[in-house]
Amino acid sequence: MIRALYSAASGMTAQQLNVDNIANNLANANTTGYKMRRAQFQDLIYQSMIQPGASAGAQTTVPAGLQLGLGTRAASNEIIFTQGAFSQTNNPLDMVIQGTGFFQIRQASGNLAYTRSGNFQLDRNGNVVTANGDSLEPQITIPSNAQNITVAQDGTVSFSLPNQSASQKAGQIQLVSFQNPAGLNSMGNTLYSPTDASGDPQVGNPGGPEGLGTLLQGYTEQSNVDVVGEFVNLIQSQRAYEANSRVVKAADEMYQQINQVTQ
Repeated sequence: MIRALYSAASGMTAQQLNVDNIANNLANANTTGYKMRRAQFQDLIYQSMIQPGASAGAQTTVPAGLQLGLGTRAASNEIIFTQGAFSQTNNPLDMVIQGTGFFQIRQASGNLAYTRSGNFQLDRNGNVVTANGDSLEPQITIPSNAQNITVAQDGTVSFSLPNQSASQKAGQIQLVSFQNPAGLNSMGNTLYSPTDASGDPQVGNPGGPEGLGTLLQGYTEQSNVDVVGEFVNLIQSQRAYEANSRVVKAADEMYQQINQVTQ
């Protein structure tokens, strides 16, 4: 019964974490470029009363054994990088990545961060920046009198000037990929930083031989959270929590019966 109490308590803790993860997914259902996380769990160590394969006699072995698990624990909440839906904005500085890849963002600290959110703006110097003012890397600068800003599928940014028919190139947007994007570290503001698990960033042009996706101008990528699926997960998690709480109650009642017998 001691095992039952602790195993059930570990199950309640795991489901509470699962609900926390679901709540964050639902809270970011309308966050541009957000990628949902999926909680994963592992069973804990087993207490072997009878080891499987142990000798049952001179010529026989135990076929199954007797092992009691001691509960569960949260192992990870993996980032799911499936493509989100596209939302048309008609803003020439909004972009989505059709396929794999991340935009490079130069933070105020000088460090590079990476994002799928492509809703960009211009700062007072004409630099393409995020909503927080961090610059797109490589830096793209658009003159104040620029017209007809165009972002090609391969990341080439061009514009035209008044009374000039020929377009001018403002720069080249580059993307990066990771061997294991699920291993990236979430920093908030839909930004990620690399870790030993994700591997180093591989830089290339959109649609290039590196296998990076192409760019689509005038759209933003919405969150990939499946709201209906998350509600189903929420119900399942809630029921699992209730089931574990009933195990705690049952074990408590058994203890109560034992105490009454020994009085």
